[in-house]
Amino acid sequence: MTVLRSVALFLLAALAEIGGAWLVWQGVREHRGLVFAGAGVVALGAYGFVATLQSDANFGRILAAYGGVFVAGSLAWGMLVDGFRPDRWDLIGAALCLAGVGVIMYAPRGA
Repeated sequence: MTVLRSVALFLLAALAEIGGAWLVWQGVREHRGLVFAGAGVVALGAYGFVATLQSDANFGRILAAYGGVFVAGSLAWGMLVDGFRPDRWDLIGAALCLAGVGVIMYAPRGA
């Protein structure tokens, strides 16, 4: 699997998980109803399937690396959808998380 395909899968997983969580939040916390919450549950389920498409066979590695994508993606979602403005510490933390993704997923490993 190429790095580009792996990154694309991480982005798709983030869209499904963060979008799904946001839909549930909207359905429950913002009283938008069961349609929002139900769509969120479906999106969250889709996230689980997308994660299995990564070529690395180690569940723990994939989920650990995805955690960094989730952190940065959550801040980006908040900016784009909810008008959240991260401060420099949010941005530094997200950059550190993405650096961790790079190390965990794409560092050269011996056979």
